[in-house]
Amino acid sequence: MSKLVKEFNDYREKMNEVILGKQNKVLGRLFNLDTNTYMEGAIDVKTKEMLGLVASMVLRCDDCIKYHVLQCHKVGVTTEQLYEIFAVANIVGGTIVIPHTRRAAEFWEELINEN
Repeated sequence: MSKLVKEFNDYREKMNEVILGKQNKVLGRLFNLDTNTYMEGAIDVKTKEMLGLVASMVLRCDDCIKYHVLQCHKVGVTTEQLYEIFAVANIVGGTIVIPHTRRAAEFWEELINEN
């Protein structure tokens, strides 16, 4: 696992444990709602992750972008599909999304180079 991917996963896991360990009912329910939103339903998981990535890019949340890039990789999104996702996000979000696209592309390269 690349350093970039490992650092992201380790930090996310550590801080989720801290947050959920406080047993705040609202935060626990929010995390649960997030998990359930991306489960198979009327829309398949792959499509939901692609939607999540576009939304995260438009909202310019780098942690969310990395998470959804990772999930897209796990569910079999191809590089060609990923760059179409990037195109949609940049059209919707405007040129301010370009720096986030660069970081998402860097993270993707790390993921595909692991295999």
